Amino acid sequence: MVKVYPPRPVSCGILLSYKCNSECRHCMYASSPRWRADWISEPDLSRIISQLSDKVVPAPGGRWDVGINYGIHLTGGEPFLNFDLLLRAIEIVKDYGLPSAFVETNAFWCIDDASTGEKFRMLKEAGLDGVLVSVNPFILEYVPFERTKMAIEIGGRIFGGNLMIYQEVFHHQFQRLGLRGTMNFNRYMETAGLSGLRYVELLPMGRACYRLRGLFMKYPAKYFLEENCRGELLRGWHTHIDNYGNYITGYCGGISLGDARNLDELLEKGIDLDERPILGALMNSLGELYEFAVKEFNYIEKSDGYISKCDLCLDIRRHIVENSGEYIELSPIEFYRHLR
Repeated sequence: MVKVYPPRPVSCGILLSYKCNSECRHCMYASSPRWRADWISEPDLSRIISQLSDKVVPAPGGRWDVGINYGIHLTGGEPFLNFDLLLRAIEIVKDYGLPSAFVETNAFWCIDDASTGEKFRMLKEAGLDGVLVSVNPFILEYVPFERTKMAIEIGGRIFGGNLMIYQEVFHHQFQRLGLRGTMNFNRYMETAGLSGLRYVELLPMGRACYRLRGLFMKYPAKYFLEENCRGELLRGWHTHIDNYGNYITGYCGGISLGDARNLDELLEKGIDLDERPILGALMNSLGELYEFAVKEFNYIEKSDGYISKCDLCLDIRRHIVENSGEYIELSPIEFYRHLR
């Protein structure tokens, strides 16, 4: 038996659901309106949050301060699609005393000042410490910029310095361009040019591997075969737990280290890699996973190459899922159906 032991998470996000109003080209978790509305249950929320309560650490400014890689955040998908659950989740987070709690949103729901302010105030009264408003050209395809500005302006009045904008550079850029409404990404590229993306933190993984591959250099599989994913899979900061209980690290959508509803047991007893051979291969090298997929599932290398090691890993995993349902670490299965 070969085991690995994940570290205690110092920061964690809980995906209330993968369902979203948008289907952004860069989404690491392949969120979409087409996902089933499988929202996390209150019992699972309580069970997970109770086990995070002695692990996650507050932001440098203290437990009521917020920071992207500190404390706990509620995300998705788009958590405001189920506001009642989001509100209850904040109450549970505060019942267990978790620090630096914030929610991520794309602001699609900000249709007028009154309702926007009311929801933000309700969340703050329930114990929410801060808000992160996502701003980028991919969300702009689905969310009118006026709604983004409304979330930032009203959220800033209510949460003060605990209103985070991710990414600030696009907020300023969109204002400078005088944007209104939504804008197709191709139209954005014509307006801002490729240089408009030079500051974006665009990770070459998830849906970006299929929908944005034209923005990246590509390399043959052999370029990545000696690399492994041990560092990403065994990291303790900015981990995620989805609505099915999958424990996800390294932003690696579609890879489950185990059931986070039993997080204490998972961290104490470790992960048996004999039971999760895909994980085992990734701990060693992408070459091992590649050879396994070629031998067992007739995987064929992409003719135009790969934009990153994550692209190679993801395409192999997608191929395995399409040809076999026996690997429990490749969860949730639906993730692989919404990548393209």
